[in-house]
Amino acid sequence: MDLLFEKRNGIAYLTLNRPESRNSLSPELIVDLIDAWEEYKKDNSLRCAIVTGAGAESFCAGADLTKLIPLLTGARQPETDADKKIQKDPLIANKAILRDFDLFKPVIAAINGHAIAGGMEFLYSMDIRISCEQAKFGLQEAKWAIFPAGGSSVYLPQQIPYARAMEILLTGQLMSAQEMYEFGFLNRVVPAENVMEEAEKFAAIIAKNGPLAVSAIKQSVKTNMGVPVKEALNREIELALPVFMSEDAVEGPKAFKEKRDPVFKGK
Repeated sequence: MDLLFEKRNGIAYLTLNRPESRNSLSPELIVDLIDAWEEYKKDNSLRCAIVTGAGAESFCAGADLTKLIPLLTGARQPETDADKKIQKDPLIANKAILRDFDLFKPVIAAINGHAIAGGMEFLYSMDIRISCEQAKFGLQEAKWAIFPAGGSSVYLPQQIPYARAMEILLTGQLMSAQEMYEFGFLNRVVPAENVMEEAEKFAAIIAKNGPLAVSAIKQSVKTNMGVPVKEALNREIELALPVFMSEDAVEGPKAFKEKRDPVFKGK
């Protein structure tokens, strides 16, 4: 299977399972990712997701140059159901990497290796990013006279300083994990053997928090970017009020007063 999807202790694990192809995005992987995101979105028992890649070389190398790109250019005719879905909707890959998919549940990246091109663009929609020390990051599209259209010209300057974003976008040079950490793009850089452990620490903390509050916080942050301040503040209140009126908002302070762990139901 191109994607391994597991559920454990309220956490969804998505593993890009194409190490022989640097976990690049094949038609099958794209379709599987979309199905997994739909499942994660609707399953109220899942409080956090962790995305990683199989193997030790690559988190994700972007589009598969032998399977996906020839299909998009017409150089290869569709052979599978996944191929036909891609041909019918060439922009469907943007849903797989969360560019065009509204998801307000938290996602953590456990970056086990290089994140290049679409692999780096996948990270823009992940809320916490844990990287191994040897990972490289970059957008090399400009080197080949193409455009990094997975959200790079919009999201990257929002997430790191402008000059650093332009350096990455215009030169196409690869950056080290330490450099990306210093730019503020990564939360942690750890030895490869500790990446998943560190990601699971964050996931466990988040999974214990009030799910309605967590979702509303993420939605407020995501939807209010670039919005005038007054409008954004009004929208924040609109998202906050249902959280304050929830059963969980009663349970949280009650548990604190009784010196016990809260039991949140997402209601």
